[in-house]
Amino acid sequence: MDLSSKSADKSLKARATRVAAIAAVYADDVDKAGRFPLEAIEALKAEKLLGIQIPQDCGGEGRSTSEIAELCTIIAQACAASAMIFAMHQIKVSSLVSHGTDAEWHRSFMRKVCDEQMLLGSATTEGGIGGNLRNSICAIEVEGDRCRLEKDATVISYGKHADAILITSRAHKDAPPSDQVMTVFLKDQYTLEQTHVWDTMGMRGTCSDGFLFKGEAPAVQILPKPFAEIAAQSMLASSHLLWSALWYGIAVDAFTKAQTFIRAAARKAPGTQPPGLVQLAEMSSQLQVIRSNIQSGLASHEQALKDPDRLSSMGFAVAMNNVKIASSEMILPVIHQALRICGIMGYKNGTPFSLGRHLRDAHSAELMISNDRILGNTSTMLLVHKQETGLLG
Repeated sequence: MDLSSKSADKSLKARATRVAAIAAVYADDVDKAGRFPLEAIEALKAEKLLGIQIPQDCGGEGRSTSEIAELCTIIAQACAASAMIFAMHQIKVSSLVSHGTDAEWHRSFMRKVCDEQMLLGSATTEGGIGGNLRNSICAIEVEGDRCRLEKDATVISYGKHADAILITSRAHKDAPPSDQVMTVFLKDQYTLEQTHVWDTMGMRGTCSDGFLFKGEAPAVQILPKPFAEIAAQSMLASSHLLWSALWYGIAVDAFTKAQTFIRAAARKAPGTQPPGLVQLAEMSSQLQVIRSNIQSGLASHEQALKDPDRLSSMGFAVAMNNVKIASSEMILPVIHQALRICGIMGYKNGTPFSLGRHLRDAHSAELMISNDRILGNTSTMLLVHKQETGLLG
């Protein structure tokens, strides 16, 4: 397939669909071997999709979170690990777009991301604090115009395969754990000593091993805004919305397999209602609720982008948390229902109706970021935030 053909459809959906077609071919092997989905990522680069969120004056296309979420859904229907890598990359890009456009180095870096289709990794977890991204033990050292960082990162998203890593730390050695910064390190500015292996139940192709990270770079590569602002104003919404979109894609593909299975059964016995047809209707209803939840979250995000106060408000944070909680918890019943419909053909690997990969990938949803942690944060905010009581805001 010539992805660069001048006659190819250049719409976002068409470009993502071509990536998905390639990702689907290798998805089972990526899952079985726990290997990086190189073919899908190369297809993303060939379609110039890694820089689409970056503003046009920095070389990108200025695409919205809603448009990117749609691509996550399309790719996830083929390979959830490939979609997760794309989503994680775009979450990192959102931090640059939201907080780096006034800094010349970061503007130049965004142009480089677009020109070279660089893949951005994430290192926010750390030994001793787990997945609490709003705290750090390590601290960045700044001497003159240079900065140095050493971090025991228990998970770095596709760390060996990233072209640059955005990593969190305390702002200086005397800073409290919550006083953090995020720094961009290019591949030739750090070393990775592997400490943990990403041998997981699902999302195996993300290859998010653990490493001892050691980096040195110009201090201008530290993002100019505190990480507290970056987390609240870009990472929170981007991660919850893009992850939800790809989880929806997993559930949609499970539904499609179940629908295809029932249609095949109906053709074999015309005039009769095939088993599972009522369950299929129930699945359709559940999918509509998930889809509406994500659409509402995307619309709320688009509105909040116009109002910085709203973007940093408790009400917005609660709304985004609720989108993630609902999406992550509702996809599993849909996939379980699909498995009941497809029966042993869904349970077995290597059939057109196999659902093992879908089920295992979907179990990651409640753990990224832990729903218990999110509910704890939401419950604290609800001590002072009033719950919405109407339908129209």
